[in-house]
Amino acid sequence: MTESARPPREQLGPDEQSAGRDEQFGAEELICSAKGCQQPAGFDLRWNNPKIHTEDRRKHWLACPEHKDSLSKFLSARGFLREVAELPVR
Repeated sequence: MTESARPPREQLGPDEQSAGRDEQFGAEELICSAKGCQQPAGFDLRWNNPKIHTEDRRKHWLACPEHKDSLSKFLSARGFLREVAELPVR
C-alpha cells in the first residue's frame, strides 16, 4: 500500500490504531514512536489519559528496546501508562 493510499491515522478505528495494525499495513509499519527513531518496535506501551479517556480505552505507543524505558517513564510520570506488552517476534 502506498503512503498516499493509507487513510489518515485519525480516521482509523481504535483497533486499527493498535499494535495489531500491522495486519492492515504490513510489518514494516511497526516502528518506534520516539521522535526521529526509525527502529523496529519491540514493545506496545498501552496508555490512556483518565481525564479524557474511558477506563477501558487504550492508546498505543510503539517502542524499540532503546526507547522503551524513556517512553514508559514519560507516560508513567503523567499517570498515563497502563501496561507494556512485548510485540511478537517477526
